[in-house]
Amino acid sequence: MELLKKKIREEGMVLSDSVLKVDSFINHGVDPQLMDAIGEEFAGRFGGQGITKVLTIESSGIAPGLMAALKLRVPLIFARKRQSLTQSEGLITSKVYSFTKREENTISISGKYIQRGDKVLIIDDFLANGQAAFGLIDLVEKAGADIAGIGIVIEKSFQDGGAILRQKGFRVESLAEIESLEAGRIAFKEDQASELNRS
Repeated sequence: MELLKKKIREEGMVLSDSVLKVDSFINHGVDPQLMDAIGEEFAGRFGGQGITKVLTIESSGIAPGLMAALKLRVPLIFARKRQSLTQSEGLITSKVYSFTKREENTISISGKYIQRGDKVLIIDDFLANGQAAFGLIDLVEKAGADIAGIGIVIEKSFQDGGAILRQKGFRVESLAEIESLEAGRIAFKEDQASELNRS
């Protein structure tokens, strides 16, 4: 997705060989026009599959997840990292370890919002080691629902999360794939179409 890649090139900050900061437009400040385009892109890639719910995790996944749900005309459900006083019965839970924050969270959804018969699209802002995605997959499977696919805004393809998910048979669609952050430079994985055109 060229619009997203352009934004990453212009405003993304490489903090290390494994950490990319995009808090000016995705996960602290949010660019509404970019999110609208992201939602449109996810809907284009996953439309026509009978998706009934979009599932994400708070808080960075909410903006792209909401726009995807809006374009697909289905509800958004987001997994909570902290249990609410008003949400205590019928919870489905899973554990997720965050390498960035170096902490484990118990994430949860209410069993009444995702149920058997639902076809769920999982959306998240980043895919690195795959921990958040696997936690969300676990919630969907515990609810007895089906997974239509996994939509990722930015995938760090030099880490193994995407490869593991694909090996397990999940359809993963990433809007921007980063091959390397070495030497402070953002290198995107070439689109297959670009490679075919060159050969």
